[in-house]
Amino acid sequence: MPYFDAASSTPLHPVARQALLASLDEGWADPSRLYREGRRARLLLDAAREAAAEAVGCRADELVFTSSGTAAVHTGVAGVLAGRRRVGHHLIVSAVEHSSVLHAADAHEAGGGTVTHLAVDRAGAVDPVAYAAALRQDTALACLQSANHEVGTVQPVAEVAEACRAAGVPLLVDAAQSLGWGPVEGDWSLLTASAHKWGGPAGVGLLAVRKGVRFAVQGPADERESGRAAGFENLPAIVAAAASLRAVRDEAAQEAVRLRELTERIRVRVPELVPDVEVVGDAVRRLPGIVTFSCLYVDGETLLHELDREGFSVSSGSSCTSSTLTPSHVLKAMGVLSEGNVRVSLPPGVAAEDVERFLEVLPGAVAAVREKLGAPAPTTLRHRDALVVDALGKLCPLPVIELAKVIGEVPVGGTVRVLADDEAARLDIPAWCEMRGQEYVGEEPADHGAAYVVRRVS
Repeated sequence: MPYFDAASSTPLHPVARQALLASLDEGWADPSRLYREGRRARLLLDAAREAAAEAVGCRADELVFTSSGTAAVHTGVAGVLAGRRRVGHHLIVSAVEHSSVLHAADAHEAGGGTVTHLAVDRAGAVDPVAYAAALRQDTALACLQSANHEVGTVQPVAEVAEACRAAGVPLLVDAAQSLGWGPVEGDWSLLTASAHKWGGPAGVGLLAVRKGVRFAVQGPADERESGRAAGFENLPAIVAAAASLRAVRDEAAQEAVRLRELTERIRVRVPELVPDVEVVGDAVRRLPGIVTFSCLYVDGETLLHELDREGFSVSSGSSCTSSTLTPSHVLKAMGVLSEGNVRVSLPPGVAAEDVERFLEVLPGAVAAVREKLGAPAPTTLRHRDALVVDALGKLCPLPVIELAKVIGEVPVGGTVRVLADDEAARLDIPAWCEMRGQEYVGEEPADHGAAYVVRRVS
């Protein structure tokens, strides 16, 4: 069964499996002890730290292993905010950061701090000039992912890091998605990552803190990992994580070329094979294996089930999934279509034949979902050159389906007001207008939900 969700978690690399099994016999002892077994464990831990630090591009004594990438983010954010509390309590994050960063920002704001959420363009990238302008005298920390986990867009980290360095503000880079492909460019101050994103075992994160960054460990003191990651080290998993990181880096250049060709094939052919599709994310500055697209008039959860029945494991940032009733914060920040969203993230070694079969299966799967949803007769009220479509109580993509069915009933210049109380309509109706060449006039208050006004221009 083709697994196309590597951005969530990558299958265990063969080198990681070998290292894990070997270190189960050699690395079980306490590396802080001075007897033979402890010294052997310490050698393994030190070697793993050296290998990981080399891949990250930092000193070995600047890097600690944590229990996860999320733990690394939370520890890094909290430590710098506490260490620089005399500077101020202002935090900057981009609007498309991973939830671990946004949750840390929420906690900081709940504790009395201030947070700036920096907007992104339609491709999902921040503007370095706007980022530099957001830096203030009381900014304690800035955060920016190296590449986006949902759409694959690579961020201008080097330019932002230069601005942060000039302002004397440390920059934390979440490199979870990109570290397996290469080191992060730029003069960053902190870096976090997660081993299961590059083929290492789950439960191992990395936190690198450059020398000179003011950092105050939060929580009870612990003597392990420089006091920044409490608890006994999971040494077999750490050894496997470091070994697999080195292995995937050795393979990265060649594999990146191959995956870019496969994802480009998907980016080009999906709009040709499936009508009413928007491919999202930067077309050039993106990770090798991720391609994301959204399909009009499609329930994202149902589409994922259809693809699963055909043997393909993909994920979605759609608002219509079982895990959330609101659009993906990434897609929302980008201002792109959220309904019927599919993220294909190819793992290293994926067969080109599997990608071809996915392209063969996808059109039928989308058509089947659209047919299942049908298009219930919209409730419309006519008044001269205007229509009112009552889509209250209907979830995405039904409000957009009903808009599409009636737009032709008003003359050019006429308007359609869509009454909807589903949060996704606020994003998907403007996105539909841009895709179909109609004018989105704006949102108006209504007794229930909101009225989204669309003017027919073609």
